[in-house]
Order: sequence, then C-alpha cells, then structure tokens
Amino acid sequence: MKESKKNKIFVLDTSVIIYNHASIFSFEDNDIAIPITILEELDQFKKGNDIKNFEAREFSRIIDKLSAHHTLQDWIPLGEEYLGNFRVVFGDKNISVDACEVFGEDKPDHRILNAVTWLQDKYPTQQVILVTKDINLRIKAKALNMLAEDYETGKIKNIENLYSGVSKIHNIDKDKISLLYEHGSIEPELVGIETPVANHYYILKNGSSSVLSFFNPNTQLLEKLDKRPAYRITPRNAEQVFALHAIMNPDIKLVTLQGVAGTGKTLLALAGALEQKRFYKQVFLARPIVPLSNKDIGFLPGDIKSKLNPYMEPLFDNLKFIRNMFSEQDKEFHSINEDLESEKLVIQPLAYIRGRSLSDICFIVDEAQNLTPHEVKTIITRAGENTKIIFTGDIFQIDTPYLDAQSNGLSYLIDRIKEHPLYAHIKLEKGERSELANLANDLL
Repeated sequence: MKESKKNKIFVLDTSVIIYNHASIFSFEDNDIAIPITILEELDQFKKGNDIKNFEAREFSRIIDKLSAHHTLQDWIPLGEEYLGNFRVVFGDKNISVDACEVFGEDKPDHRILNAVTWLQDKYPTQQVILVTKDINLRIKAKALNMLAEDYETGKIKNIENLYSGVSKIHNIDKDKISLLYEHGSIEPELVGIETPVANHYYILKNGSSSVLSFFNPNTQLLEKLDKRPAYRITPRNAEQVFALHAIMNPDIKLVTLQGVAGTGKTLLALAGALEQKRFYKQVFLARPIVPLSNKDIGFLPGDIKSKLNPYMEPLFDNLKFIRNMFSEQDKEFHSINEDLESEKLVIQPLAYIRGRSLSDICFIVDEAQNLTPHEVKTIITRAGENTKIIFTGDIFQIDTPYLDAQSNGLSYLIDRIKEHPLYAHIKLEKGERSELANLANDLL
C-alpha cells in the first residue's frame, strides 16, 4: 500500500458525500481523509428512500470495496485510474488545538475540525484542506486558521450568464418580419442568425413591429409562434408563449422553466400538461419535500397525509386556479376532480414517485432548485418511451442548506443540456401574479 505523497490532503465532510457519493474521486492525484465522525453520521442516513440515503449507502459500498484488503488506518489507493490515496482519521485528543474546547461543546462538527488539526500536526509539510458544503463549518474552520472550501465539482462558474433560452434581436428588416408572417417560417440566416441553437426562442423586433419565433432543429427553419392558450390559461408575455410552446411540443422531451416567484412557471407547466393529457397515461406533478427549519416531517402532527399537505398545497392551489377558469357546467371543471380520483393526475412528494417507471407520462417536477445534480440525473434516466419531463424552479430561492445557485440540480441541468434537440429552456423574466408580488420581487 502506498504512503501519502507530498501533495494536498482533502478532508471531506458529510455534506459533500451526501451531495455526491463519488466525490472521493474528484481530487485528481491528491489524498482524501475521512473523519471517523463522518462514518457515524452516514450510518444515520443509511435507511430511507431519499437521495441522501442513497448517497450514504453508495459511499459505504465504495469504501467497503476499496478497503477489502486493507485497514482504514492505512493510506489506501483509490484505484488504478486514480493517483490519490484515502484513509479514515480519528482526530485524537492529543492535538495542538481542540475545537471542542475552543467552541465549548463536543459535537460532530467540532470532532471533524479536530481530525483536520490531527492531520495538520502529523503532516506539517502538506496542505490540509477541509471540503464542506456547510457554510458555518467553513467559517469555524477558518476561525481556527484552517483552509476550508466548498465542493466545487459540478458548480456553474458564471451563473449570471446561465443560458436563458430566449434572445431578442433588434433592427430586423421589416420585409423579413413580413416574410415570416406570410410563410410561417424562414431561414435563420436571413435575419442574421448564423449558428442557431436547437429549440431556442427568438423575439425579432423592428421598432413597434415584432414577431415571436423558435428554431426548429428538425426543419432547420425559424418558425413563427402564435399566442396559444392551454386549458384557458392564456400566456401574458413572450416568455410565457415560449414556455407553453415548449411544454406542448411533442418533439421536445425535456423542458426547464426558471424564474422568480409569480412568473407562472408551475401554472404554465400544469396547464400545458392538462392540455396534452390525452397523449399520456398519467400526469405526475411532484416536488421535493424540504422540511421546515430543517426538521423532519415527523415533527409535524397527524398522519402521513396531514404531514405532507403543507408541502403539496401550492400545487393544489395552481390546480384550483385552472379549474376555476371553467364554470361548474363545463366538463373540464369536473374532469380535473375525476382525473385526481382515477389517478390520471397524480400530485405527490417527489420521494413517493422516485423509483417508479416513467413510461408514457408527463412528469412535472416543481421547485427543482432544491434537487442535487444527481437527483435530477436520477429522475431523467428513469424516463421511458413517450415520457416528457418538465422541471420548474427559481435557482436563487434555495431552501436546502447545502445547495446554492451554482450547485443545485436545476442550474446544472440548464448548463449541461443546453443546445440539445430534445431540450428547451425558458427563463421567465416578468412576474404576472400581481402588482404587489412584482413589487416584492423588484424592491425587497
């Protein structure tokens, strides 16, 4: 077995492992140390159906396989394709600085810091770096003069320039706009688009004249779009027109809608899905459960249905809004209730749907910014024949403690899948909920 080399030693926190169970392989030829406290914490996560439970189990399997012929007190090679080693460290009391004494409490975070100190004392010529997605733990580490950083793998570096899916082109020749109106399509080069992106949406303008269009990768033409309602939900701005088009375009199998509260993401997704429900066996509408104040749902009173109702209520609100667009005499009013009763339309927490077969389904995932990249990948890879998946969310409104605008699954998906002919993305800019909601988004 190899001795630790004169390179960096990265100490991984539990938050990194449950974000990505394969994170141990992300540090090139550097060495990885796992505090024994991390194994204790992972043991608490091993049971359950959430993604964190899956990540904990997978990491344990990796460690068990790598250490098959070793003890975890040795530096163990990470594998033939990797140059680094890893080991488990205790963080003995015989260390230069005891974080439990400094912070006045013996807790897992402080024992992790002690493991970092033990490594610093034992390997003074090597750089020891704590890697954690826990901001407070990074601050505590830096207070003890330790190097600490976030887990950067998979992070979007330039989030301000994240793909929007929509472009405005000004000063287009009026004759070209008229040609697009007349024929319904036009070669993109005629309006100055030399390298069009598949399923990208364009607003072509000349003064007060404008036309909405999108580039169809199948015809290689720029095609004119008209405002089209879905289940009596009429788009109120250009981006909403684009969103409904993407949702109801059968050639687009994956859609993401990103925007602040009140831009209509969930409402448009649900209305578009209901308009298309005859093409699918079921319409699923799901969202991840983010416990209040990071407390498990067991903290809430009542049976499991009562516990989950507060999380699902926003989805039912959108459904009620759509239903109320019809009178009680309209068949659509009653068909929504019938679809719920027959489970043609299913509204559930994401954890309840994970693991199910996703064939012949329109699957809407709300609040997707609260998913990890691995969770998003897991959902998409379960898609079968005739399945469409729509992710909605606001990448700047993260409710989980170890994700941010750069590392959440929705941002990751938008950045990695853009330009694919099966995919469309629309960033919804304008709030349409109410003037009061817009005031809060703009000024607060």
